[in-house]
Amino acid sequence: MNYKNILASQLIAQLEGITEEAIAELIEYPPNPQMGDLSMPCFKLSKQFRKAPQAIAEELKQNWQGHPAFQRVEAVSGYFNVFLEPAYFAKNVLGEVLEQRERYGAQNIGQGRNIAIDYSSPNIAKAFHIGHLRTTMIGNAIYKIFEFLGYNCIGINHLGDWGTQFGKLIVAYKMWGDKSVVEADGIDELQRLYVKFHDEADVKPELEDEARAWFVKLEQGDEDALQLWKWFVEISLKEFQKIYDLLGVKFDSYAGESFYNDKMAAVVDELKQKNLLEEDEGALLVRLDDYNMPPALMIKKDGGTLYHTRDVTAAIYRKNTYDFDKCIYVTDAGQSLHFQQWFKVIELMGYPWANQLVHVPFGKVSLEGAKLSTRKGNVIRLEELLTQSIDKIRDIINEKNPNLENKDEVARQVGVGAIIFNDLSNNRIKDIVFSWEVALNFEGETGPYVQYTHARACSVLRKANDGASIEFDVQPEQLDASLLNNVEAQGLLKQLYLFKERVEQAGMKLEPSIVSRYLVDLAQSFNRFYHECPILVDDAALRQARLALVKSTHITLRNGLALIGIEAPEKM
Repeated sequence: MNYKNILASQLIAQLEGITEEAIAELIEYPPNPQMGDLSMPCFKLSKQFRKAPQAIAEELKQNWQGHPAFQRVEAVSGYFNVFLEPAYFAKNVLGEVLEQRERYGAQNIGQGRNIAIDYSSPNIAKAFHIGHLRTTMIGNAIYKIFEFLGYNCIGINHLGDWGTQFGKLIVAYKMWGDKSVVEADGIDELQRLYVKFHDEADVKPELEDEARAWFVKLEQGDEDALQLWKWFVEISLKEFQKIYDLLGVKFDSYAGESFYNDKMAAVVDELKQKNLLEEDEGALLVRLDDYNMPPALMIKKDGGTLYHTRDVTAAIYRKNTYDFDKCIYVTDAGQSLHFQQWFKVIELMGYPWANQLVHVPFGKVSLEGAKLSTRKGNVIRLEELLTQSIDKIRDIINEKNPNLENKDEVARQVGVGAIIFNDLSNNRIKDIVFSWEVALNFEGETGPYVQYTHARACSVLRKANDGASIEFDVQPEQLDASLLNNVEAQGLLKQLYLFKERVEQAGMKLEPSIVSRYLVDLAQSFNRFYHECPILVDDAALRQARLALVKSTHITLRNGLALIGIEAPEKM
């Protein structure tokens, strides 16, 4: 039930010339409950109706017809304020949550439409570090949120498995590598060789030329180069999969840059046929001067391809393969110009779906103010971070709840959840200065706080069932919702009601932090209710009503955590 829409339908007869949708968009949730549960500011209507805002609000109040969902209305300082009828509201919210359960908050907005999401995309032969966490978890959350909204999602891991870095790695391996060491140490040894190449190239710049030559060989199908490249890819994927398993992240496609090698020639030909390519000192590029952008370089003077070439080719392939409604790219904000350039190239090629390409930028991660750099070896490995977080949680469990069942499993759920929540708790565009102290702080507005609140709700439900389960069998229509009319219960009900709206906002704004912040608000509301309202009381009707509220909180916290890729342990 959408109360903004209900209110808008009640007001439309008095506001001629305005659509019901436009009225609903004006309606707000006041920050102070004394100002109503819903409020419509009348200031924007003042010019249209040639009346003072307060006069409009007074007329709306005088002509108010009433509705069972609303208890009373007020006209105050140009605002038309509406107060919910507590019992009606409680019964409807609890009814929806308890009936829909794991589908509570879900919608069918995107039914029949496909969304392709390009995220994570680590570079082969480079360690999976905390800089990769953002794209991986933001992309994973966007996937889950859109799926919850009814879209068919295609998660694409566009692996960085092509480019001049492989020429560098081949040179490094041939000069300083040892097969047995690479087999034993995997990606660590590959990264050591990569860092060594750059150290040596600072002294001997000719190594860069040698690396470029090896990459051209690779593009031309040289057997020696291809064999080494496939080996590097195999070793890297094995390492990456361990991280994805730990994070609970899956993909529908692992088609990386190399997948498009045999598809780029046709795209380059198409660019030529459409007179978009221009030669410049042996290179081929698309001029973008008219759009205040540097040219998009498509073919280097040595004949090699670039990111622009591969990204344009990949977009055309994905549109033909998935017929997407949107294709979303989750990368750091530093790549914004790159995406603007090749999005424009797609548009200039005459493809009407160019406006379906969406770049979702996010802030960078720095290490105490220093930019992370693989070539300098200045990284924090994600596996190390997750392992330390899990170990810290295990220590806390051993201290505070040593008899907890499945301690290792709970430590993994909470330790990994803490790192994910830390990453998704702020607006994605903000830069993050990574700090161990902040990342592993389990007090305040954190993932463990939300997970602990969920476990607390489950504990109450188990106690109500003599420890047997957390199930709650009472039908919503059997509840006396009028017993949930106190401030704490109504505050919690309002938070539960907002879940559906917040999920939709997170999807439309491509902003998972909206869900994260909502979960903190819900957990805080529940804890206020928990401390102020005894639940397992002797009064059977009051006990059932309050247990219904606890069960609804458990369901909503679990659903919300799942949307941002975090598990919800029932015991902590």
